[in-house]
Amino acid sequence: MSKLVPVPSKSMIPERDLGKIPVLETRHLGIEFGGLTAVSEFDMTIGRTEIAGLIGPNGAGKTTVFNLITKVYQPTHGTTLLNGIDTYAMNTMQVNRAGIARTFQNIRLFQKMSVEDNVKVGLHNQTPYTMAEGVLRMPRYWSKERQAHERAMELLSLFHMEDMADVPAGSLPYGAQRRLEIVRALATNPSLLLLDEPAAGMNPSETAELMENIRHIRDTFQIAIMLIEHDMSLVMGICEGILVLNHGKIIAKGTPQQIQNDPVVIEAYLGKKKEG
Repeated sequence: MSKLVPVPSKSMIPERDLGKIPVLETRHLGIEFGGLTAVSEFDMTIGRTEIAGLIGPNGAGKTTVFNLITKVYQPTHGTTLLNGIDTYAMNTMQVNRAGIARTFQNIRLFQKMSVEDNVKVGLHNQTPYTMAEGVLRMPRYWSKERQAHERAMELLSLFHMEDMADVPAGSLPYGAQRRLEIVRALATNPSLLLLDEPAAGMNPSETAELMENIRHIRDTFQIAIMLIEHDMSLVMGICEGILVLNHGKIIAKGTPQQIQNDPVVIEAYLGKKKEG
């Protein structure tokens, strides 16, 4: 694990990512809903191969941050740079094509489709053929479909799910559905993978396996990963840099050790001790 070093944006990134354009930068990012500020002054930098964590109490605004980054919500103010490019004019699909993929708190698979076909949905930008070629089943169609099958099986092998390729996604155990969501997100060929509570509902052994898989994904694809997670053993065991959000504002940034020992963070989670 690389040590964190400061960058001009007053953030910290892994030392190995110095000299490279950060995969993501947000500057003064925020949003209001009907006059209520949900997220404010959210400043963050993620290195190109960093595993970062975003934590905070329930209702702190963590998923809202993900929705801002992926343009599910249009920010009220602030800037997001993806690989150095301003995403202001982009919609959700364009942000995905530009390099951000995500999973969700609530599983969003195509339940009746096979495991392989769910992965192929993520490959749709990489298997181009015309409507006529598809309808008439021309050679280009078959060539691209074969490539899609091979790529889907390769990605499924990351989680040892090749044997489940023909199984309906909705019939998978909960943990396997979570893993399939990650595989489908990887199929879009992202430079940044956002995981929203990936360990939710998993038992300790599944969580430990997930931790190793996240490291494996980062090392294999050389991408950045940011996760929202309530399982502190996962966050502290895998994340290099951690941001803590409370009431829509960042209250702490640092390494796992710094965050664990930060009195402001402890108060946000446990509440202030009564005097006397």
